[in-house]
Amino acid sequence: MLTMRMALVTLLLFLAFGLEVCRRAKPAAFSSSTQTFAPSPFAGTAKKPDFATQIKPIFQARCQPCHFQGGQVYQKLPFDKPETIARLGTKLFTRIKDEKEQSLIREFLAQP
Repeated sequence: MLTMRMALVTLLLFLAFGLEVCRRAKPAAFSSSTQTFAPSPFAGTAKKPDFATQIKPIFQARCQPCHFQGGQVYQKLPFDKPETIARLGTKLFTRIKDEKEQSLIREFLAQP
């Protein structure tokens, strides 16, 4: 019975991995160098994430009180300062697990 369960779990993992690989694969028709696409007229017009209203609240929710005013490590790593977040980068994802929040932080980090 245990061997059968293990075989079923292994099969399910194999199928899930295979589906993920297929999902990420590019069809051959689209990888041709003869196809070109014009850039979107809206490219580059997306508003960049604002630190005070979008990024800082994420860290306040996850890292308060230690990394904010009065916290034990505030002097070393103040998370209310954008330069600290930019310096630490994706190392911060040890605490920030939410994909949408990570995506927003990545957009902020990508800003010039």
